[in-house]
Amino acid sequence: MMTLTGELSFKAGLRDTLPTVFGYISIGLAFGITAKANGLSVLEIILMSLITYAGSAEFIIVSLLAVHAGFWAMILSVFLVNARMILMSTVVAPYTSHESLLKNIWAGTLLTDETFALTMNKLNYTDHKLNFTWLNSANLFAYLTWAAASGVGGILGNLIDDPQKYGFDFALVAMFIGLLYLQIIADRSIKFNVQLTVILFVAVLMYFGMAFITANALLLIVTLLGCGFGMVLKHVVK
Repeated sequence: MMTLTGELSFKAGLRDTLPTVFGYISIGLAFGITAKANGLSVLEIILMSLITYAGSAEFIIVSLLAVHAGFWAMILSVFLVNARMILMSTVVAPYTSHESLLKNIWAGTLLTDETFALTMNKLNYTDHKLNFTWLNSANLFAYLTWAAASGVGGILGNLIDDPQKYGFDFALVAMFIGLLYLQIIADRSIKFNVQLTVILFVAVLMYFGMAFITANALLLIVTLLGCGFGMVLKHVVK
């Protein structure tokens, strides 16, 4: 596993993001294959990855298209799933407040779960400093890799009729599990018992909440509650 450093150059951003993009390749291939199996063309797959650029949301769009869901149902579902990015952007924003508004908007637009996790880990090595050059490098590398991998997956999709048979639908879940593990072992600012408590808190809420609330709405609610609980617990447990 590549070790992060305190360097914040464009080249460092590419180097630091390299381990992450291998995950993008596997998930992108899985998405492309799944989308192709549900009737999308290779061009449509690439355009969706370039414009929507949200792995979980793109999987949801494809599944909704397969059941002929309405336009507004897809819009609402994508918003609820991606609403967590608002929270992530507000966490990163204070570290780039010295940059221009346009640079912050661009960086926030391309921020993902993976580059957010990488950024939070990077702060442990930079004395909690960040700049647009490094963040933009990481974001662009991930963005272009995702689009390319999705397109290749679409091409390979011609060879696979039933992606679920091979477990491609679980690829995104596996990646999030990996990100969670990396976040736990790399974040030195939060005690392990605090992180574990928050994980259990979120898991319990998700487990019982599924019986009462739709998955997309529950994801947003649990994200807000989990962030609030974690923030309180972090200040209580010194």
